[in-house]
Amino acid sequence: MTPTPPSDPLDAPRREPVSRRTLLRWGAVGGAGVALGPLAACAGPTGAPGPGTLTLGLNRSLVSLDNKLNQFDAAVTVQRAVRQALTRVGPGMKPRLVLADRFEMAEPTAWSVRLREGVRYSDGSPVTVEDVATALTMYGKVNGSFLLGLFPELPTVEKTGARTFLLHTQRPVPVLDRLMANIHITPAAANRPEELQTGLGSGPYRVLKANSGAGEYTLGRNPKYWGPRARVETVRVRFVPEESSRVVALRSGEIDVVDTLTPDSAEQLTGLPGVEVEETSGVRMCQLFYNFRKPQGTPLADPRVRQALTYAIDGKALVDDVLNGSAEAARGVVPLALEGAVPTGSYTYDPGRARALLTSLGAADLRMRIIWESGEFAADTSVMEAVVDMLKNVGVRASLQQFQPGGDILTWRQGKAGDWDVIGNGYGSPTGQALTVLQGMYGGTAAKERTRDAFMGYVVPHVERQLTAASTQVDDAERTRQLAEVQKAIWDTWPSLWAFAPKTLLARRDRVRDLSLLTINSYDLSAVRLEG
Repeated sequence: MTPTPPSDPLDAPRREPVSRRTLLRWGAVGGAGVALGPLAACAGPTGAPGPGTLTLGLNRSLVSLDNKLNQFDAAVTVQRAVRQALTRVGPGMKPRLVLADRFEMAEPTAWSVRLREGVRYSDGSPVTVEDVATALTMYGKVNGSFLLGLFPELPTVEKTGARTFLLHTQRPVPVLDRLMANIHITPAAANRPEELQTGLGSGPYRVLKANSGAGEYTLGRNPKYWGPRARVETVRVRFVPEESSRVVALRSGEIDVVDTLTPDSAEQLTGLPGVEVEETSGVRMCQLFYNFRKPQGTPLADPRVRQALTYAIDGKALVDDVLNGSAEAARGVVPLALEGAVPTGSYTYDPGRARALLTSLGAADLRMRIIWESGEFAADTSVMEAVVDMLKNVGVRASLQQFQPGGDILTWRQGKAGDWDVIGNGYGSPTGQALTVLQGMYGGTAAKERTRDAFMGYVVPHVERQLTAASTQVDDAERTRQLAEVQKAIWDTWPSLWAFAPKTLLARRDRVRDLSLLTINSYDLSAVRLEG
C-alpha cells in the first residue's frame, strides 16, 4: 500500500463544487473523443486480419522504427520487435539480457559486457562491438532526445575482444544496465544521428512494408533471427487517431489490439463477447508542466505564483469526472509506482486561496497559453478544457493550442518556436526507476539548456547538484535516502500546475493470447500468439 503523503501545513481547503452542467460537459467531451482541431486523416478499416496476422491500432503516428525521438509506449513495443538493445526491462522492472549474455559492474565506473554468440541482423550480418559504440555516438548527437536526458552521461566503449567490451563512465552510473535497454543497436555503417527510416535490426521481426507518413507498417518474421521464432507470422501496424474508430474496429474484429484507451471506451468494451481489457498500474507521469524559460521578473518565473495557480485546479473532479477514476493525482514529482519514488505532497484545491495569492503577488490578471500534442494522454482535450474553466474561475484567462501527432511541438518544447506557459506532457519510465526519470526531467544544466536539451528549460542548480550526487551513489541505501531528499527539493519548486499518473489500459480481441502487459506499458510482441 502506498504510504500517506505529508499533510499540507496550511489549513484544510474549502472545496467549492464545480457545477453539474460543467462536469457533464467535460465527461461528454472525454467519452466522445472530441478534439479542438482537425485530426490527421485516417482511412477506415479495410477488413479483418487474416488468421496469421496481428493488427495493432495506435493512437499516435509511428513516424519511425528508430527510437531516438519517437518514444511513446506503443511505439517502443513495435520498435523493439525490429531493433534490439543489450538488455531490456522485464517483469518486476528487473533488467534482462538480450543481445548481451553478460552485463556486470566490474568497478564503480566500468561495466563488463559480452555480446551473445551468433546474434545477427535480418540481413545475416553479425552484431558487433563497433555497432554498439556507434549507436552510443549517434544517440549522443540527437538534439532534444528524451532518452538522452535519462543518462547522467553516455558511456564510452573499450573493445577487449571479438565479442567483449567495457562500458566506461567518468562517474558511477549504478543503473546503467537498465539505461542501456533503451539504446537500440543498428549496423554501424548505416547509423546516423537522425531518425532512421530503414528497419534493419536484429529483432524477431523485419520490415516488409513501410509508409512512415501514414504511420503504417507490415512486419514479418525474421527468418535469420538468432532467438526463438516469433509466434505470429505477420504484424500490421496502423495509425487510427480517432478513439471511436479504434473502438469500432476492435469490436468488428478489424483490429486486434488498441492502446491508450479512455475510461469510457474501456467501460464500453468491458464484458463484450470476444474482447478483453487489460489494466495495470502506470509508471507514466502526465503533467501540466510550466515553462521554465520565462524571464526573471515575469509571474511564472516565481515559484509562489506557480504554487498559487495549483490551488485553482480541482484534481479530484478531473480524476473522478473526466478521467473516470482511471488515474491517480500525483503525490510526488514522479509516479509512486517507480522504484525509489517517495510521496512529497499533494495538490490542494482552494480557488479562493488561489485568487488571494495571485492578487497579493501582483498576478491577478494572468493570461496563459496551454499547449499539447493530441494523444499525449487519454481524454487530453477534456482535461485541457476543464483546466481552462478552472483557471477562469480564479481570474486567469487561458487559451489552448493543440498540435497534431508528428507536428512541430518539439521545437516549441525546446523554446525555438512560439511562446507558451504550460504544456500537457506525458513522461514515461522505460527503466522503471525513479532515478532515471528524475534525471531526465530535473537534471537540467546551463550546458544542456544551451542546446535546448533541458526539459522545458528546467535548470535549478541546487536540484541538479543533489540529483548528481544521488545518481552516482553506488550504495543502494544511501542512494535511496538522497533520492528522497532531492524529490522533496523538486516539489518545492512547483514544476507542474497539476499532474497525475494514469493507469495503463489496453484492449484486445480474445484471439490474442500471451500478451503480457508490463508496468512500463509495453509488451514482448514476439511472445504474442493468435488463436482462431
